Amino acid sequence: MQGYFNYTRIFCLLTGVPVSANLYLAASNTRQMKLWQKDNSSVNELIEKFTVGRDKEFDLLLAKYDVQGSIAHVKMLQQVGLMDAAESDVAVKGLEEILKEIEQQKFTIDEGIEDVHSQVEYLLTQRIGEAGKKIHSGRSRNDQVAVDLKLFLRAEILNIRDEVKGLFDLLITQSEKLKHVLLPGYTHLQIAMPSSFGLWFGAYAESLTDDLEMLAAAYHVANKNPLGSGAGYGSSFPLNRTLTTQLLGFAAPNYNSVYAQMSRGKTEKLVAMGMATIAATLSKLAMDACLYINQNFGFISFPNELTTGSSIMPHKKNPDVFELIRAKCNRIQSAPNELTLLINNLPSGYHRDLQLTKEILFPGIEELKACIQMAMLMLSNISVRENILDDEKYRYLFSVEAVNEQVNKGIPFRDAYRNVGNDIEQGKFIFDYKKQLNHTHEGSIGNLCNDQIKQEMNKVLNKFV
Repeated sequence: MQGYFNYTRIFCLLTGVPVSANLYLAASNTRQMKLWQKDNSSVNELIEKFTVGRDKEFDLLLAKYDVQGSIAHVKMLQQVGLMDAAESDVAVKGLEEILKEIEQQKFTIDEGIEDVHSQVEYLLTQRIGEAGKKIHSGRSRNDQVAVDLKLFLRAEILNIRDEVKGLFDLLITQSEKLKHVLLPGYTHLQIAMPSSFGLWFGAYAESLTDDLEMLAAAYHVANKNPLGSGAGYGSSFPLNRTLTTQLLGFAAPNYNSVYAQMSRGKTEKLVAMGMATIAATLSKLAMDACLYINQNFGFISFPNELTTGSSIMPHKKNPDVFELIRAKCNRIQSAPNELTLLINNLPSGYHRDLQLTKEILFPGIEELKACIQMAMLMLSNISVRENILDDEKYRYLFSVEAVNEQVNKGIPFRDAYRNVGNDIEQGKFIFDYKKQLNHTHEGSIGNLCNDQIKQEMNKVLNKFV
């Protein structure tokens, strides 16, 4: 008891809870039986708080999918003879009622109930009686949470895909609309060569196309059914995993029951990698916008209501939205590494470590969707400055054009390069870009290939099946 009391004192010091003998008494037992709990056994309350953590919060996001998985499982139990038709029918109807409550946001996880799986089974048993106690036959919480996660991640991947497609369409629209407005291009943050807003917007559109390739790969991994793998070693019941796979709309099962559990963490990591590639594109776009709105560039602007001011500098129009998109997306890019560190030294089989994948991934999903939506809001209201390249400081932006002009007249490239370089050194360089700028190859200022980029996007979208 003394050892436990010392642990309790540590807990109180960390949490600010007053130390008292009453805490020991309150912490000694929990009142609600768990799915795994036997008669005359109890769970230390401090242990429960530590092990449950934020799981209930995230379990509410899984509730709909937990019920969907249970409905499929119950139908399968009836088909293989582990529930009779009457029991199956009443259980399915009861689960459908719970599903309606979830969709109406009337579902909660009661105090003392460990997780969403326990809450659903508890509600069902309260409402339909003994039949509710049969629905866990042939499954474990391990495969139950695994199927919940696969269903949730599959749905969220499609949500992210749709958000990305909306941003892609906007970028293509802006690229076509502003393709004739020239923009300086930079390498090493030094003035380099002429670009255009059409080229700039189109670049990010095509980048999103490649990003969705990664997300589509994650979708294929998430679109496999772990239900029926039990605790990771199958079951002696004659389960029909093909049936639950069909009922839940999965492309295939995770065939090997051990691997079905090994896919936990791995699936989340692959989804995070897909999200990270999108986040990287958004972060770079946001950084460009922060530069271009800067007064030293002055290429773009936004309505006052989409920027923020300063408490002491009345002239300020700060790009806070883009700065936060950049920061949030950089944080999202850390998720694959966090998940790697969480799972990389786990042996096969289930481990409680996997619970923490939700804490890493779920907030990132919401933040990524919000960042895409805010980027669309900003870019729908962007104004661009025309005739940017008339400024004298961009005169040398056209040095390569001048070199190429001489090459087209038959002068060897190295000689032409030296001629133009000498003119620049001597202050004699002149080039009328408005008359002589002519880019025609695929993917250049004068030939954006946006139609081809849209075709590539459609190919990728067709992979989400």
